[in-house]
Amino acid sequence: MTTIRSFAVCLALLCSAAAVSAQTVLERVAAGGKLVVAHRESSVPFSYMVDGKPVGYAVDLCLRIADAVRKKTGMKDMQVEFLMVTPANRMVMVEQGKADLECGSTTNNAERRQKVGFTIPHFITGARLLVKASSPVDRIEDLTGRKLVSTKGTTPLKAVEQANRERLMGLTIEEAPDHARGVEMVEKGEADAFLMDDVLLFGLAANRPDPKALKVVGRFLTTEPLAIMLPRSDAAFKKVVDDEMRRLVTSREIYDIYDKWFMRPIPPKGTALNMPVSYLLRDFWKYPTDQVPF
Repeated sequence: MTTIRSFAVCLALLCSAAAVSAQTVLERVAAGGKLVVAHRESSVPFSYMVDGKPVGYAVDLCLRIADAVRKKTGMKDMQVEFLMVTPANRMVMVEQGKADLECGSTTNNAERRQKVGFTIPHFITGARLLVKASSPVDRIEDLTGRKLVSTKGTTPLKAVEQANRERLMGLTIEEAPDHARGVEMVEKGEADAFLMDDVLLFGLAANRPDPKALKVVGRFLTTEPLAIMLPRSDAAFKKVVDDEMRRLVTSREIYDIYDKWFMRPIPPKGTALNMPVSYLLRDFWKYPTDQVPF
């Protein structure tokens, strides 16, 4: 009995010590720490690399959030450290505290909310198909007996795998390690179509050597509210992030940031996507919230 009691006391002390040592993001920054921002390599125009530097719509939003964190903590010299992540490891990096914000093209859904937190969506899209301009494929049903690729660790991949099982579609589904590889597989004839969020497909195609050789087709297979990802249990930090996102939306500053990346020429080729704010996103921003029905 004494041994059991001693073990229980030790366990309680260890848990107490862990609780004391655990720091929130704001506490760490206030103590002189950096804000770690995860970014992507090829999620055009949300988060991608140009001349060795992360740029994009979501990156700009995260930099605005970083300014809000500086103001909240009083740490005007707070540094932002960028950390590249992939679709496969992005959630793990946030879960394990290796990244404070993930600024990319991540869908806020119920499954992911069990592990991480999200702020107010900055985009609403859906998964469609990228095919060669000469392809007869016009919808996903046209791919029966053909090969489709999607990116590992993404909601479009899960959605098409489920649809393939339930509808007996006869698709051969491949996983690409990143978006750029998915496009490359279509260009080289290694896959008949690349399934991903349509806005990413337009951005990726626009930056290929021959954009006119590709086209985006098909109806939406999914509805994807994209949002910045952050730790699930850090309420104080989340409030700062949510408040800044809500301010950007209600002040309409976010529209200028949106236009910069979706309506004007963007690097590296100076190509404009010409994608106005959708009616879905415009309506959602009338009452900005982190609560999404998905």
